[in-house]
Amino acid sequence: DLMKKHACIACHAIDKKMVGPAYKDVAAKYRGQKDIAPKLVEKVKKGGVGAWGQVPMPPNPNVPDADAKALVDWILMLK
Repeated sequence: DLMKKHACIACHAIDKKMVGPAYKDVAAKYRGQKDIAPKLVEKVKKGGVGAWGQVPMPPNPNVPDADAKALVDWILMLK
C-alpha cells in the first residue's frame, strides 16, 4: 500500500527492473550490510544516482520518515 501511496511503483517492481532496480535486487545488493537501512531511507528522501547506473532516483522529501523506514525495512526483507 505504501508503494502505491508514494508512487514507488512508477519506477520499481518487486522482481523485475523497470526504470529503477527490482526491490529483490536491492535487497540482495545490501543484504548483510550493517546500518544500511538509515542510508537507504536517506536515499529515498534525498534521491541519488550512480548506485544502479546513471538514471537518477528523484528526491522524495514528502514521504514521511516512518513510511520511508517501513518501505526500506520491507524491501530489505525480500529474498
